[in-house]
Amino acid sequence: MENADVFLGLHDFLERMRQPSAADFVKSIKSFIVSFSNNAPDPERDSAAVQSFLANMEAAFRAHPLWAGCSEEELDSAGEGLEKYVMTKLFTRVFASIPDDVKTDEQLSEKIALVQQFVRPENLDIKASFQNETSWLLAQKELQKINMYKAPRDKLVCILNCCKVINNLLLNASIALNENPPGADEFLPVLIYVTIKANPPQLHSNLLYIQRYRRQSRLVGEAAYFFTNMLSAESFISNIDAQALSMEESEFERNMESAQALLSGLSADMDGLSNQNDESEGQISVEQLIQSKHQGVNSTKEKEHLTPVRSSESKSVTKVTFAKDQEPITKVPSLSELENKGATMLLKEEKASQVFQEYPYLFAQVGDLTISDVEDLLNNYKQLVFKYVCLSKGLGSAASSLPSSVLPSQVQLQVETMKAPEEHKRVELNDESEKDTSETNDSSNQVLNSNEEKVESQLPEDEEKVEQGGKNDETSK
Repeated sequence: MENADVFLGLHDFLERMRQPSAADFVKSIKSFIVSFSNNAPDPERDSAAVQSFLANMEAAFRAHPLWAGCSEEELDSAGEGLEKYVMTKLFTRVFASIPDDVKTDEQLSEKIALVQQFVRPENLDIKASFQNETSWLLAQKELQKINMYKAPRDKLVCILNCCKVINNLLLNASIALNENPPGADEFLPVLIYVTIKANPPQLHSNLLYIQRYRRQSRLVGEAAYFFTNMLSAESFISNIDAQALSMEESEFERNMESAQALLSGLSADMDGLSNQNDESEGQISVEQLIQSKHQGVNSTKEKEHLTPVRSSESKSVTKVTFAKDQEPITKVPSLSELENKGATMLLKEEKASQVFQEYPYLFAQVGDLTISDVEDLLNNYKQLVFKYVCLSKGLGSAASSLPSSVLPSQVQLQVETMKAPEEHKRVELNDESEKDTSETNDSSNQVLNSNEEKVESQLPEDEEKVEQGGKNDETSK
């Protein structure tokens, strides 16, 4: 079902629930939520109860005058709306509610964090012609959205979008090489690699949640195929070893130990940086050390080395390293320094106007824009924000929003000319699947939230506690 259809279905479902004739439906839904919430967690029993309730309610919809004369698509949309409403309310009760699931999530996440430090496409027998790590970033980004949503379908959509990005990339590569369309043997290794690199939060619990509470009659076809592949990817990663990565046992153990040491060191470094303000006055921060070194170099250029730092100070100095080459950073310019440098260079440019030719909207007025320009502007904005945040993170700076004093085109220019990490060089964020998912899910969730309040106005006040526990806050902005 298309996202737009689901959005309209959710809206239609909630509007119908406001009708006086839907009072029995509202009462049944709220009664089920309350009684369900009062029971102790039991995944198998809970799953069976939800599946049975959804099936019975959808059958009642078909026989009710509110849906008289409706098409199969409209009835299906009503079922989607019911599932989203109920599972949003029950989310905190059923998601990761078993200690074993929580423990498995932690173990899986820790293992992925280690393996992703050294795994390469070649370790999973991904052909060189199918390797496209830059474009795979988009698939990773889709998968990392999974915890932003509460409804089973919304979580499943994140997986489907990730898989579709991978499938399209493989298909395009095979067409370019005049080869047969890729099958599961080509698709699954890439999905495993993307999942390792993405390390989505609570992957195990999210997959179990979809498996248990997504309406079984809708988990079919393409959705079932891609979801099954994701389950296979999780199983592979959980049992990953030297043989699975085509490595010698000694090499695998050595890589795991190195990754463990690296992550432990980075964790200690971050803890040290966050606590430096609370430590003794004899200690200095990394930023202060870099600044003092920079000033010393400018004032004493004839000296080959800086004066060594006192031992009492050197103990408090934290070295920040890259995950790949582990070389210490000796000078990290701030965002403001980069912005000032870029502005100065731009002012000295003889043909500065030519620099902005690729930004056609920079000098446009409101009246110059048309409806068809909105999509292009939105894609440009997404690229700008993503690159700016990547740059900020790479420099260790906070980037909650773009500085209002900096022209968007100026930031875009500076970001594109910087040396970003290899994984972030050419990320394309204007993929249609991302646009459809993020925009439609956001809008549908806003409608759901606003209309839920209207529906709940018909409900007894003693159920308010359950309502607050399940309030849907899945909209991402």
